[in-house]
Amino acid sequence: MEKTVMVTDQKGNGMAVTSLVLGIVGLVLGLIPIVGWFLMPAWILAIIFGAVGIKHNQSKGMSYTGLALGIVTFVYKIGFWLLVVAGAATGA
Repeated sequence: MEKTVMVTDQKGNGMAVTSLVLGIVGLVLGLIPIVGWFLMPAWILAIIFGAVGIKHNQSKGMSYTGLALGIVTFVYKIGFWLLVVAGAATGA
């Protein structure tokens, strides 16, 4: 009997895809006023997985897009509340 062993050097894109999906879901559902805050772990994980995907030379386009979407969503949600607090503090 002869055994055949195939060795494939397949590079996975798991981190890049995960970052992209979490970034899209976080951004879309982050626009809903109350529900968006429950997705804070998704924003943070999109940023982390995007950075790891870039470091491991996975699909750069998906990694950068997921990273950017996570950052944009984070800045949008935090920035909104900073503006609300600043407006309330000035009495506007």
